[in-house]
Amino acid sequence: MLACERLTLRIGARSFFRELSLELRANEFWAVVGPNGSGKTTLMHTLAGLRRAESGRISLDGCPLSELPHRSRARRIGLLLQQENAEFWGNVLEYVLLGRYPYAGPWRGWGGADVLAAEAALAEVGMSDFAAREYATLSGGERQRARIAQLLAQAPAWLLLDEPLQHLDLNHQVRTLSLLREHAATAEGGVVMVVHDALWAAHCCTHALLLGEDGMIAAGSAADVLTRARLETAYGCALKEFTANGARYLVPDI
Repeated sequence: MLACERLTLRIGARSFFRELSLELRANEFWAVVGPNGSGKTTLMHTLAGLRRAESGRISLDGCPLSELPHRSRARRIGLLLQQENAEFWGNVLEYVLLGRYPYAGPWRGWGGADVLAAEAALAEVGMSDFAAREYATLSGGERQRARIAQLLAQAPAWLLLDEPLQHLDLNHQVRTLSLLREHAATAEGGVVMVVHDALWAAHCCTHALLLGEDGMIAAGSAADVLTRARLETAYGCALKEFTANGARYLVPDI
């Protein structure tokens, strides 16, 4: 279980969440939904151990996250950043192999098992034929798929993904969500992703955390949290609700 207890985050003079308590259990697929500036990325960085909380604590299977060695933490929690500012000089396989860093020895570098894991991850995102391509030549969507492959090669129990669907066409959005659902259903941990499309969140995730400008609006099952009234409150815009084939859909009222 990945849990936060009475968590308060601060950036400059602004505080987020005000003692947020949340329990993320194994085999759950969580969506983190909310408007720009509501703290979604800050929360993901904090859950991954990259940012210190103003107050409160985060624990992994009952152990304070801050007490876990970095390598042990990286074998249990993986984070897909929203954006990367640095360029990578090598090919796609070498880029995906960076996800195997938590398993590499101090002298030997990558082993055969690491290469196999990277190749399997590339196959999962449909990029086996790209292994020898220079990473710098990839399109935005291809880079995003390679970044997801790197996270899969890391093989953590918990996948934290900040906007994993950005730059992806519809086919690869569906493929990525299918991979994430499978991971959540079979892994020792689960999946938490920031997503702006409430339609995907409502139909693919088991749970949702809905944030507003002043903190958490609701957390729980996706069906209970992602209601028309709550989403209109969070985003400040009108929505239309309709059903088709027994499923409920919400779209902007434009």
